[in-house]
Amino acid sequence: MDYVFTPPVQASLPVVAGDAAFPIRRIFCVGRNYEAHAREMGNDPDREPPFFFTKPADAAVATPCTVPYPPLTNDLHHEIELVIAIGTGGANIPQEQVMDHIWGATVGIDLTRRDLQADAKAARRPWDWGKAFDYSAPCAPIRPIADIPSLTDARIWLAVNGEVRQDANIADLIWSVAEHISTLSEAVTLAPGDLVMTGTPAGVAAVVEGDVITGGVDGIGTLEVTIGPRA
Repeated sequence: MDYVFTPPVQASLPVVAGDAAFPIRRIFCVGRNYEAHAREMGNDPDREPPFFFTKPADAAVATPCTVPYPPLTNDLHHEIELVIAIGTGGANIPQEQVMDHIWGATVGIDLTRRDLQADAKAARRPWDWGKAFDYSAPCAPIRPIADIPSLTDARIWLAVNGEVRQDANIADLIWSVAEHISTLSEAVTLAPGDLVMTGTPAGVAAVVEGDVITGGVDGIGTLEVTIGPRA
């Protein structure tokens, strides 16, 4: 098929100890999936059904990297997250079958223009401008599921300039990986290449130009992101 212009390069992330890259189709994000984070954002942490928002596939950038401070904001926040990579698609996936659909996992940061998100919440508008912007999902290389010791019990942490700000365990997820991916598959048919960012623990805060962010999920991966000059 001919196109009116050259199609964009396929968004992808590297794979741990592999030569081939993981192609990204879509990025889904789970909101308020740790009780302490829900509280710090002024929300009720009760176990209500999970909700989701999205980022464009090319928001994912491989780490280590430098991410420009984005436009339209003066309040850029970090949110460290376990990221699940889907390898086998499906709809209405039972919880007990979710692991059969996972290719691997990694750690990523849901960078957030908090002031724009707050404005959208106040106006009851979508969160897109607060969440779905360029370079807003830096991620470490994806580790194959066979090499991952646990998706239910592992430390998740983030530091800025060496100072730890977020420190929790993925066991603290309100909705487990199996639960929220099963729920997501009831709304959309998941496909190979989909990424699911599973929510962030407490401790989110602002970063500024020149800050160096490090973080990780034990047994899965670590990352480093430098906040560069304003775009």
